[in-house]
Amino acid sequence: MTYQPATISDDLNTLPQLPGWVTSGRAETLETVAFRSGAAITVLDQLVCGPHHGVPVKLLANRLALTAATATSKLEGRLAREADIRDAYHLTPPGEARGPDGDLLAFWRDAVRLLAGGTGGIADLVGADFAGEMGVWVDAGLERARTCGPLSGCVAVIRAVLEADDRAERVACLLSDIVLARALNWKTVLPVSGQRLTKTVLRDLAAGEQGAELALQIRTLKYIEETVRLARDLARRAEAIRAVAPKLRAKGSDAAVVLFLTEDAVAPASMLSPRIRGTNIPMTDRAARRFCDRLVELGVARELTGRPTFRLYGITP
Repeated sequence: MTYQPATISDDLNTLPQLPGWVTSGRAETLETVAFRSGAAITVLDQLVCGPHHGVPVKLLANRLALTAATATSKLEGRLAREADIRDAYHLTPPGEARGPDGDLLAFWRDAVRLLAGGTGGIADLVGADFAGEMGVWVDAGLERARTCGPLSGCVAVIRAVLEADDRAERVACLLSDIVLARALNWKTVLPVSGQRLTKTVLRDLAAGEQGAELALQIRTLKYIEETVRLARDLARRAEAIRAVAPKLRAKGSDAAVVLFLTEDAVAPASMLSPRIRGTNIPMTDRAARRFCDRLVELGVARELTGRPTFRLYGITP
């Protein structure tokens, strides 16, 4: 198989970016946040929906899933570290229990694989306790988004879920992300709603405290801005690994590069060996380790754990 680099912008500096007035500090009102968020969401939409920009959307989604799992862990009172959550998911042998940290990342990884317009997979994720009301909450959020803007729709669905169960933080954030994806006609659900939330903000929202909706919208807007910067950075990193691909002579290197452009963490022993995940291409354990070390030498990947064994690799941040 011959590696074919993706066609992307000749100059990565031409990638859509946030105007300075979007990120400048100012006194906020719901109206100014709606205005600024419209601009930020437009830039993010261009990046994730325009293939010619070269943003590895699956990699972006998986990276957001990890940070969403870390944020949700805090909301649920467990305070697990990102590294521990990543290890629990990627290093648990098949068939064994991942534990609550690994299961939380599995939840968000399943979320980013949902078809935003579907219902069956969403119902399976939120569980039987919420499946019956899920459609009503999402529809109400979409109606709010149409009249008052996407972030207002996100707030509406979060409030509805928390009024039903104030411990259902992950469900509230997931349905908020689904409202955002549907309002923008995205095919992929991107976890942005819960990344900067706190228990205090959610408690105030559920209690109807003055200023709670504005606080939540501001936090969501801030993370959308961060996601724009992350998407732009990943486009550059993806171009770098595509550029060195012809130098990789290992059998199956093309497919392995594709895996690095999809997964935020790659375990050589299970994802590259004995076969490259998603393919029938064999790779020995030694070849997998050497391939990953070669990417590190070329400056396009890094080892994520700092351990001598049970290593994980990913595109350089």
